[in-house]
Amino acid sequence: MSTRLITVREYARLTTEPVPPSLDYAQVPPSAFDWLCDLQASFSRRGAALLQQDGRRALKLDSYVGVIETPCGTRLEILPKHTEQADCQQAARHTLQRMLQTVLDLPARESGPASLRLFDDVPLSEWVMRQFLQGLDHLVKRGVRFDYQRVEEEQRFLRGQLNVVAQMRQPPGRQHHFQIRHDVFLADRAENRLLRLALERVCKCTQEAGNWRLAHELRSLLLEVPPSRDIRQDFRQWQNDRLMAHYQPLRPWCELILGDQSPLAISGDWRGISMLFPMEVLFERYVEVLLRRQLLAGSKLRAQLSGQDLCLHRERGMFRLKPDLLLDLAGQNWVLDTKWKLLDAGAVSDKYGLSQADFYQMFAYGQKYLAGSGDMLLIYPCTERFQKPLPLFEFSPELRLQVVPFDLENGILCLDGLITLPLASGGH
Repeated sequence: MSTRLITVREYARLTTEPVPPSLDYAQVPPSAFDWLCDLQASFSRRGAALLQQDGRRALKLDSYVGVIETPCGTRLEILPKHTEQADCQQAARHTLQRMLQTVLDLPARESGPASLRLFDDVPLSEWVMRQFLQGLDHLVKRGVRFDYQRVEEEQRFLRGQLNVVAQMRQPPGRQHHFQIRHDVFLADRAENRLLRLALERVCKCTQEAGNWRLAHELRSLLLEVPPSRDIRQDFRQWQNDRLMAHYQPLRPWCELILGDQSPLAISGDWRGISMLFPMEVLFERYVEVLLRRQLLAGSKLRAQLSGQDLCLHRERGMFRLKPDLLLDLAGQNWVLDTKWKLLDAGAVSDKYGLSQADFYQMFAYGQKYLAGSGDMLLIYPCTERFQKPLPLFEFSPELRLQVVPFDLENGILCLDGLITLPLASGGH
């Protein structure tokens, strides 16, 4: 079964009718369309929303990015919508790759500029599989870890240790058979079984010639290792000691391919190479990780703090307030909240595209976490229409809010000095 790749971005429309292909509109086979409808129905029962049905012949994607593979061989790549430009496929892929590597702490092995150029414009799934194969190739060349496995069996000869209890229970006429136990030095251990299973999935799913060739070369070297039959149990048995240090860079790639780290698992029997990430959460964690690296000594950055309620009812708190980030230095606090939305700094009459509900939320944060006095930031992605912070919003003379862009490529906040944070760079 051949795989057909369709690349779109967030909020794109999918239809079975012929349309000019673009990142915002694409035609999918009827079988893939029906499967996506069934998939959305199962997500809706669990309170998630992967897409919305836009009439009988169209689907509108939600704010999830990643890869979905359907049973009919359609691989749908969903990229982030980080710009209004229509020809941004390669830039969007690079942005998503960079964010995933940062948030999931994914190590990358690149052999040099030629390798970087070779995989500049491949789908996300092929990029993930390539990183996994490069890491596995390095591990195999360094040496696969073996371990002793206890074997209990019946033989016509003595080997290892005689199992005395089992031997005494031998019925008459079989006393010439020996019940023995011995150790065999094998590569059959949890880590290798997981790597073999991930490799099998890559062999079946990859469409890139270099990936296919390397995957089957590695498969021939690992034929003695059985694939995992219990993924969760084997991940629990994955050892992190000094002797297994060279396995650690492979674990996150293995988890990603096998679906263990996928924030939204694909239900049903068909999995393929499917990985979905809610863009709001991905952006929030991307900002958190990069800001944490830039903090001055003594600063503390806490995520998803939930120590305050909006009100009390019968002496019990109601409506828990959870700002994305709370920054603290020597008793001074800053509330930071992230929003994955494209703003337009020139659209003053439309309030720049800001949400009134977000401002109500920030006002509540300021009252409960800053006692009505301090500075807050609303962080949005930096785009060609939003490159500088907006003028200050004042809830009161003591409580200020600024809407600032975050540079996705350089990983920095674009500050103008009106509100300063304890960052090593001193603000940008």
